[in-house]
Amino acid sequence: MKSGTHGRRAVLAVLGLAMSIGWTGGALAQNRTFSFAYDQPPSTAYGIAANIFDAKLKELSGGKLSTNQFPSAQLGQEPQMLQKMRAGDIDFVITSTANASTVAPQAGVFSLHFLFRDQAHLAKSLADPAIAQAFRDMVKDSVQGAQVLGLMTMGLRSMYSKKEITSLNDVKGQKVRVQATKTEDTHFPAYGAQIVHMPFGDVYTSLQTGVVNVAENGVNVYMANKHYEVAPVLSLTEHEANNNCIWVSDKTWASLSPEQQKWVQQAADEVARKEPAMALQLEKDSGEKLKKLGVKVVENVDKSGFIKAASPIQDQLAAELGPHAVKILKLVREVK
Repeated sequence: MKSGTHGRRAVLAVLGLAMSIGWTGGALAQNRTFSFAYDQPPSTAYGIAANIFDAKLKELSGGKLSTNQFPSAQLGQEPQMLQKMRAGDIDFVITSTANASTVAPQAGVFSLHFLFRDQAHLAKSLADPAIAQAFRDMVKDSVQGAQVLGLMTMGLRSMYSKKEITSLNDVKGQKVRVQATKTEDTHFPAYGAQIVHMPFGDVYTSLQTGVVNVAENGVNVYMANKHYEVAPVLSLTEHEANNNCIWVSDKTWASLSPEQQKWVQQAADEVARKEPAMALQLEKDSGEKLKKLGVKVVENVDKSGFIKAASPIQDQLAAELGPHAVKILKLVREVK
């Protein structure tokens, strides 16, 4: 009789332990921290976007879902992070739309030069739901293992060097570091430049040693990465938008409940709404700081020669990229 009591107690103890493990497991399953990676310092617009996303996700989920940021290329440069995310090793990634074109070639439409009339046109275009949807559809059609949640920007890209670039003539024959995309490889030679491809992390040394004479990027990226130390003249060519997208791994997305998927999408929508204005302000503030650091900022670049060379290329490139690119180009042009 005694041994039976012991047996029942043992069974109850095991059941109790199993239940407590089960409950703990349930609680753990409800609280998740996702990896969120990007290759720029947290002081850039990438950091702004990651913070907006995290705050909104926490708010919507009542603190159950949050992100752990890995800035400054801790998990690799953008092309490597894209591969890791598609394999399910990173949950969320921010990349430039130019680097997105390595896996979704039609994303190159956002790298068309002088596509955006000005900063206001850029901000409105990225917040436009039809443009965001068209971009998402394009990625869904061409990419395995990941999808895009939304768009953001770091402002407009400009050229920097040891010398002033006041017009198209100053770029002719120069070795320019460009992102490895079809759009860059078509536009820059049209300006008479020699193009050089290299990872972003090599740009500083290449400018220092003369492997390239010119690089181009957003004002804040130029400042945050201290490229002004080796290229102290920033010429505001504003030739191209520095657009970006927030990605999610398909593996991560599939592990979420429909309600959680909704929260994640709403967090990305919040970035598209709030981030562009903050990024453009950051560009302006960075320009002022650079002047105080002794950087020469050339503000009245004659863009007419660049625009004349770039305009005929827009439709040609969009058509070569594909039907999604043609549709996105049309939608952007229609934004008033």
